[in-house]
Amino acid sequence: MYLWFKAIHIIALIAWFAGIFYIWRLFVYHVEATSDEVKSTLAVMERKLYKIIMVPAMIVTLIFGFAMLYLQWNAYAYTIWMWLKIFLVFLVVGQHHMANFYRKKLLEGVTYPSKKFRILNEVPTLLMIVIVILVVLKPF
Repeated sequence: MYLWFKAIHIIALIAWFAGIFYIWRLFVYHVEATSDEVKSTLAVMERKLYKIIMVPAMIVTLIFGFAMLYLQWNAYAYTIWMWLKIFLVFLVVGQHHMANFYRKKLLEGVTYPSKKFRILNEVPTLLMIVIVILVVLKPF
């Protein structure tokens, strides 16, 4: 059962991160768009990406991640790498919710420099790299 949980966790994680990577890029396009029609189209894309892909993928990722943690608690409870991974996952969840915050602000017509979203687009990549290294190498 553990391996099934792991497979589902990884599949959901891929979908979740695909959405996280893409939504920040959509925000770049949104703030750089000069046409209200383009902004409206991007707003629909952002809403659907967030609500139909990102939210369900995050929920499934977290449920199966914590289920695996529960099943193997004795093996992971005292490992530093797992606690660091959990902390980084909370940062990813934070960035997920930050994306929704900015999505709503863009709907209200608030503008931001595109550089802000270009930088925020790199954060999940860095988090993913560190999380994968922790999970594969288990350095601590």
